[in-house]
Amino acid sequence: MKFKKFLIWVVAIVITIGAVLYQRTTGPTYERDETISFLDSTWEIELVRSSGERDARVKLPMKSMELSATLHYRKFRVDEEWTSVSFETKEIKYHSWFMTKVLGKEDEEALVAYLPMQPPAGKLQYFLELNAGDEKVFVAKDKPVVIRFKGDVPAGVLIPHIILMFMTMLFATVAGIYAISHIERFKRMTNWTFWLLLLGGFIFGPWVQWHAFGEWWAGIPFGWDLTDNKTLFALVFWVAAFFGNRKKSRPGLVILAAVMTLVIFSIPHSMFGSELDYSTGQVTQG
Repeated sequence: MKFKKFLIWVVAIVITIGAVLYQRTTGPTYERDETISFLDSTWEIELVRSSGERDARVKLPMKSMELSATLHYRKFRVDEEWTSVSFETKEIKYHSWFMTKVLGKEDEEALVAYLPMQPPAGKLQYFLELNAGDEKVFVAKDKPVVIRFKGDVPAGVLIPHIILMFMTMLFATVAGIYAISHIERFKRMTNWTFWLLLLGGFIFGPWVQWHAFGEWWAGIPFGWDLTDNKTLFALVFWVAAFFGNRKKSRPGLVILAAVMTLVIFSIPHSMFGSELDYSTGQVTQG
């Protein structure tokens, strides 16, 4: 039995990590990858789609004395002329332990241009122009990249939220597998999932959103923010599983809640999120 439970936890961890990676890498705030052929070489470029309270850096890994590059941008959903900024060669240094040790970043020299900081939930769209002699290439001109700005969230708020939501998904998966396997401890895992979801999704989650966009809750009934509504729908299923198993074993409710949690939290992160309407100055969702 111990070995069976060990295998269940291993499977649950793999499923949870897979769901988290899929959610994060498919969301609209994850860097957009572009592959271009230029100067007899193929280049992979990561175009930033999210920024905190600072100008957003757009970086090109290309090094050539012949090359010049221009960043064109304008406010998203605003009928205005494009603003153009030239890339300049800059030395980039990474000082934090997280950037150097965890993400493996090394100091480098690269072509850099900056997008001006916007109010929380403000968005810009942009594309690149590369020139070298008679050769010219546009990057993302037909489908400009959209970047959203937000307020900086303190690590003491963001990190607990991330950990708690990861633990929620993990314990939900374990509870579901336990219920399928008729392991009585599924009730204990259900209780853990319920309280983790409340703490991570409805205490630290709104706290994160308040720092990022100045709002505590943007889901139903106040808005259509998909991240908030995903959390709300997940809670509905776990409320049913939690209270439905108080006096009688109903593993089917737990299995349903676990499956729906996996489906709900596999939806790309930050879709239909907060957006500043520049014409009214109001933040909308959906």
